[in-house]
Amino acid sequence: MTQHAPLIIDVAGLSLSKIDRQRLKHPLVGGIILFARNWQDRAQLTELCLQIKKVRRDLLICVDQEGGHVQRFKTDGFTHLPPMRALGEMWLHDGKAGEGVGAMQASNAASACGYVLGAELRACGVDFSFTPVLDLDFGESGVIGDRAFARDPRMVSLLAKSLMHGLLQSGMANCGKHFPGHGFVKADSHTAVPVDKRSLKAILAEDAAPYGWLNTTLSSVMPAHVIYPKVDARPAGFSAKWLNDILRGQLGFGGAIFSDDLSMAGARLLDGQSVSYTQAAVAALNAGCDMVLLCNQCLPNSELGGRAVDELIEGLTEAQLKGSWQPQEAGEERRRALLPRTPATEWDALMVQPDYMHALSLIP
Repeated sequence: MTQHAPLIIDVAGLSLSKIDRQRLKHPLVGGIILFARNWQDRAQLTELCLQIKKVRRDLLICVDQEGGHVQRFKTDGFTHLPPMRALGEMWLHDGKAGEGVGAMQASNAASACGYVLGAELRACGVDFSFTPVLDLDFGESGVIGDRAFARDPRMVSLLAKSLMHGLLQSGMANCGKHFPGHGFVKADSHTAVPVDKRSLKAILAEDAAPYGWLNTTLSSVMPAHVIYPKVDARPAGFSAKWLNDILRGQLGFGGAIFSDDLSMAGARLLDGQSVSYTQAAVAALNAGCDMVLLCNQCLPNSELGGRAVDELIEGLTEAQLKGSWQPQEAGEERRRALLPRTPATEWDALMVQPDYMHALSLIP
């Protein structure tokens, strides 16, 4: 059986330390997520990615690069991408050209954003970005805000599909988030445990609808650290009902499922009890996640020095030995399917590539 490597971890700085390499070599570690602290310039980022791949070729190098204020790399040539709401506003602005023209222009711009986003990251060695956001803009959530395309799930689905087409052109997979929807609740799951008291019928009709409509296009999904008590007492990312029965069974999704960051407040309270990172990881994996993220534990100059990552690796190893979690070959296959399958275009060649130059002209 192929070893299942479900852990996505982070590193402290601009290059790998000896302990970073030791952690990344562990067979339970399947990838790394980069942050702004891991960025100095393109040359440094490219070298960091090369260092990671020298440790293990199969490690998935990830980042949150959505556009707007969620863009980790935005200097030294990286294009400043607009927030996704700008594409939704373009859709609604038909102007004098005729009904529906705004929608077509927005769709084309979304594909251009996806292509530029993916091609620039891949030129520096990054494999994967956690995008697009499929949450609906109800005007309530501060943490989602202009990261959402629009309020209408049909607009969200078609603009997201266009953005994913651009990612595909660059050779990059995609991740729809945050299933079944984070846009309705005000609370931020980074610092609280949001609760959405709507019925399953209401959620499926709106927030979760894009996941069914895009089930042939989505490469991966990230569930929300939100509790929907009329469906399950646990947040969606720890709920077999949400992940297996609804997302995979009812909505027909067959790709990879990531947990959101286990260090977020919304992941640290299950069934009314505070849980450790290992307990949270085991719960998420047993509920149907293929991979779990633990972020911002290897911060520079931190007294803890990534101790939480070591504890999670040790804890999951022990859970496997005790049988409270069992590796899933299908989960590992879904992780590996997110790795790029085509060579990346190097940066200098990308800058003069006609498709790239044309895409830049379409970005609002």
